[in-house]
Amino acid sequence: MSGQKKNQKNILSKLNIEKLNPMQEEAKLAIQSADNTILLSPTGTGKTLAFMLPIIADLDPDCEFVQVLILVPSRELALQIEQVTRNMGTGYKCNAFYGGRNFSKDRVDLNRPPAILIATPGRVADHMRRETFYTHKIKTLVLDEFDKSLEVGFEKDMQDILSFLTKTEKKILTSATYRVRIPEFLTFKNPISVNYLKDEIPELDIKTILSPEKDKLETLVKALSHIGNQPGIIFCNFKESIQRVSDFLTEKGIDHGTFYGGMEQIDRERVLIKFRNGTHKLIVATDLAARGLDIPELKFILHYHLPLRFQEFTHRNGRTARMHSEGTAYILKWADEEYPEFIEPTEIEELIDAPLPTKPGWETLFISGGRKDKISKGDIAGLFFKQGKLDKEQLGIIELKIDCAFVAVRADKVEAVIEAVNNTKLKNKKVRVTLI
Repeated sequence: MSGQKKNQKNILSKLNIEKLNPMQEEAKLAIQSADNTILLSPTGTGKTLAFMLPIIADLDPDCEFVQVLILVPSRELALQIEQVTRNMGTGYKCNAFYGGRNFSKDRVDLNRPPAILIATPGRVADHMRRETFYTHKIKTLVLDEFDKSLEVGFEKDMQDILSFLTKTEKKILTSATYRVRIPEFLTFKNPISVNYLKDEIPELDIKTILSPEKDKLETLVKALSHIGNQPGIIFCNFKESIQRVSDFLTEKGIDHGTFYGGMEQIDRERVLIKFRNGTHKLIVATDLAARGLDIPELKFILHYHLPLRFQEFTHRNGRTARMHSEGTAYILKWADEEYPEFIEPTEIEELIDAPLPTKPGWETLFISGGRKDKISKGDIAGLFFKQGKLDKEQLGIIELKIDCAFVAVRADKVEAVIEAVNNTKLKNKKVRVTLI
């Protein structure tokens, strides 16, 4: 492990952040001074950086064991926190463990234990029962979106994990909702609460779109045309409904991705990558996408199905109007359908006739080499500029992973770029470049 600690100024510079927001400043001070902290703040306000800065400042660079355990309810959130932590460039090793990942990969990572382990409760509880890593140096426990972990059935695993953590000195709980229940097994005494939910979604505009028919597909298409070429999420209550909606949008030529629990993990990750880099502007999703995902620049969400509970309504709406930017939540409702009791009737949005949304002008390329091959974003950009003959405006977002990378390229340049750079060398590795 690197013995060099990066200070906050260096970390923020690495992340291209000038200064922390008020929530992050307050959370950092609370975590530094208290054994137990509750951090309540809307999705998208930077909670990960808020708790990672004081945690990293307190790490022992000479310790060769896991020092921090971060429990999360989903694979996507684990990977997101892992990416943020690595982007901080601290020199400390971090790894994400989650269900569906090959257990042998976990064992390889544990040959040199990470200072920071990010994991879903089921996976890390399994490791602890098998005694695959030393837990007595874990001084800090973070339960990120902990109420969601309880909702999805991780309570028994979390209880077991707490029984293994005998040396924990600091606990941090985070949530994006008021309705939190702290379970007794946490022994959470005299916590400091940092609550920024009072300012939740101040710029959010909620409107209702009425469908004259019970089958709302045609109205959905009219609504998307009315909204225009804006990035957004269409929420459905059931994954079976997503297929029907997706098929109809495909039939109408409206480009989109889908995101739900029955998908393979690699497919879910690629949908989010395509959304972030502009290959997709729309995602049709279940409530799995309502929390914990890093999706910037989201201008609207649309409730294709009315949510079943207040929590789902809040978390779906929290995907837009983040960090005080403007956003709109649309409720698509059959004219004869009643609002749920937790939703107040809203302004009716009158749809105007407009062209169908246009296909985004980007495609995403996969590169079969990544960080472990000593490949950097600069190396990839250099290859695409020099050998691929792209101009700066023709190369989009580059996402670098451990063993691969994803690159957004203007759609009209994709074929020529693949022909030019496929099966060429990046650093010392011959890489495949393919369209996904």
